[in-house]
Amino acid sequence: MDCDKAYQQCLDRLKWATHQLEIEVEDDALLSIADLIVQPMTGPWRYFHTPEHIFDVGGTEDPIEVLAALFHDVVYVQVDRSINFNLSYYIASFVKEVQGQLRIRDAGELPDDRMFEMVLSVFGFAPARVLSPMAGQNEFLSALVAVKALESILKLRHLTEIAACIEATIPFRKPSPEGRTVSEELFDRIKTTNAQFDLHLSEEEIVNIVKRAVQVSNRDVIGFAHPNSAIFLDNTWNLLPETNHNLVNSNSYTVREYRSSLQKMEGFMNFLTPQVVFRQFRGEPDDATYQKWMTRAKENIEVARLYLGSKLFAIACVEALSLRVGLDIPVSTMMGELPSQSPEGAHFEDYIPEILNAYPPKNDLEKEVLTLLEEGRNQSSIHDIKHSPIATFMVKVVGFDEIRIQLDRAKKFFDREISPEDFLAGCNKKVTEVITNAVVKVFDCRKSALQR
Repeated sequence: MDCDKAYQQCLDRLKWATHQLEIEVEDDALLSIADLIVQPMTGPWRYFHTPEHIFDVGGTEDPIEVLAALFHDVVYVQVDRSINFNLSYYIASFVKEVQGQLRIRDAGELPDDRMFEMVLSVFGFAPARVLSPMAGQNEFLSALVAVKALESILKLRHLTEIAACIEATIPFRKPSPEGRTVSEELFDRIKTTNAQFDLHLSEEEIVNIVKRAVQVSNRDVIGFAHPNSAIFLDNTWNLLPETNHNLVNSNSYTVREYRSSLQKMEGFMNFLTPQVVFRQFRGEPDDATYQKWMTRAKENIEVARLYLGSKLFAIACVEALSLRVGLDIPVSTMMGELPSQSPEGAHFEDYIPEILNAYPPKNDLEKEVLTLLEEGRNQSSIHDIKHSPIATFMVKVVGFDEIRIQLDRAKKFFDREISPEDFLAGCNKKVTEVITNAVVKVFDCRKSALQR
């Protein structure tokens, strides 16, 4: 989506939401808010957390959900490597950087600000708290921007509801040691906020606020329940360059950088369980919907684990070979440029032989992953082709069981517990010979081109 289209759609959403809340707002004020949202959302590193994403998360039925979604990802420090200058206007009075970490200012440094205190209460944060990227930093700062940008327009009750929806988008949280879910804990904090700020919310209204927050939270991660695993993996691949910026330069990122990005994602998928993806609170969503999402998320996570593990072992072999040449060798040096970048150039996959599958898939999971490796995800990304010729070849030669064993050895190689040569020596000889030969063929093509 281009900036102009995103800007207009954001403005339309703002107008619709304020109209639904029966609030009259000058067009100039909404124009400024739309600009505040769209600028960071269309930054150079945004590939998944984009305007399309926030429009999807907000839905089309509830104005509070729409407004919360528009703001919920405006701050994303890991992706943007900074905080947009225009957003910092709303943040700097309350947060400072100390030794490379963001933290809420000490109580004596903070201004007397009722809106900020409300956001603290909804999130359960306190002065002097260090903000963690994995524990609500971006969501807290995004909620703070939302509340401060909208405080002259909306009532405190509306702002509290928006803050609650954004808090709910802190992802992948386990229940408390006492067994309370994050939604139950949010309910308790809103009750406290209600009393502290005299919001005059009934118990039923607070329940509905949490249900609304659960709806936003679930839409934020609904891709995990996608019925097509190829599309689910597309979303995963769009996340890679957001936090691995070197991948944006498709012909210069190194084998190690690509491997590291896969390794982080593979580790994340092995940490993840469906129980921390979706939320349910007092019948929202209903049991049938919730169970359907959980089942599909479980299947997609299992597919992603085996798929990423297979690709990680494949790139481990390429990395071990690349160390014979140098320490930081670009993937394109070893395997040729992406076909989309250089259709006439030498491409690694042209030298991978077609073979019969010596180890047919044993179950539906293995069958699905092999299809994804061989035929590809739904679409190519800026940094990678959609299919996986090396991993496909390896699976057909040694089977998934051996891939799983070799993945453990690959991780020891990454951790320098075994040498690159020892790692290669423990791999199937046919696999290493074919990969080595393919790399040599790419080099030979370049040599021939130079000697014309």
